[in-house]
Amino acid sequence: MNELIFWLLIFIIFYTYVGYSLVILILSLFLHRPVKKEAIYPQVTFLITAYNEERSIAAKLENTLDLDYPRDKLEIIVASDASTDETDEVVRQFQKRGVILNRVEGRLGKTETQNRTVAMATGDIIIFSDATTNYKKDAIKKIVRNYADPRVGAVSGRYEYVNPTGAAIGLGTILFWKYENLIKGLQTRIQTITGCCGCIYSARRDLYEPLPPDIISDLVEPLKILEKGYRISFEPEAVAYEETTETTQEEFSMRVRVISRGMYGLWYMRRLFNPFNYRFIAFQLFSHKALRWMVPFVLPLLLVSNFFLIGQAFYNICLIIQVIFYLGAALGYLFDRRGKKLKIFALPLYYCVVNSASMVAFFHTIVGKKSVIWETAR
Repeated sequence: MNELIFWLLIFIIFYTYVGYSLVILILSLFLHRPVKKEAIYPQVTFLITAYNEERSIAAKLENTLDLDYPRDKLEIIVASDASTDETDEVVRQFQKRGVILNRVEGRLGKTETQNRTVAMATGDIIIFSDATTNYKKDAIKKIVRNYADPRVGAVSGRYEYVNPTGAAIGLGTILFWKYENLIKGLQTRIQTITGCCGCIYSARRDLYEPLPPDIISDLVEPLKILEKGYRISFEPEAVAYEETTETTQEEFSMRVRVISRGMYGLWYMRRLFNPFNYRFIAFQLFSHKALRWMVPFVLPLLLVSNFFLIGQAFYNICLIIQVIFYLGAALGYLFDRRGKKLKIFALPLYYCVVNSASMVAFFHTIVGKKSVIWETAR
């Protein structure tokens, strides 16, 4: 019985991180449904949601104004969620260059701020961005070419994280998103992705649906569009550059907030888990989201079950590997607290931080603790 439990737990972890990717890869070889892409120039609203971003917003607007897209086809709006610093004043300095400031009073959170700003947007396509993200020059062109396909309702771009300080947690973030981008590419090759990259995603304005303030928009808005019968495309050539967090605590806090909102979002859209009505979508959501959030509870069970199998060489080795992995994460955390950057601990540190955040987020969800507003981390 102990061996059966051990191997069941191993299977869950293996399938979550490797097996699902292999299944998607194999399916993509036989079920290739390409998105029709053409060079088109629809009216675009570029929506930047900001709260207290006085240090970043000027560079962000310069980057946006420099993007290679016809200026008469591009509306730029900064949605300020009741910023209390000089964010709004900085944006007003760009108004002569066509930038629009929409200040939303009341500190309502990112989702509600987006809801209210989309209502005033004039673009046929809305591109959602953050103040700390810079886009590659041709990003808008690469995004909108996917909308030549009438089946496409939303398009996500690709994150490229940079780690200027060399922090171990930052390196872990980079490795994680390389893996995520690979999966998104395979998913969209088959049919669709189920969630977008929050700093570079877009949607047809006529498909946008206002969401409750406590719902994470870059996950649920695409799911709403999928529910309407459209597909979500991943455009790997539309690149956004974002700096990683610098400390373990920053990454942990951010992950708790994002995962908690993601759990609420999936509960809000739980009807999509019905495999009879949403076959591929339900399969993706269960394999790529729900199972990942179960892993933090599987890992300690695996360690405990391994202790009951001590005495056999194979299981002894498995236990040693687990202990070394967690020891590496602990050392990575201690060195991070002291400001030392040792890349050798990047993977175990990031893996343990993300799974710890998932466990905390789960309990936040159970007790009804919601995260609507956000604070500027850098």
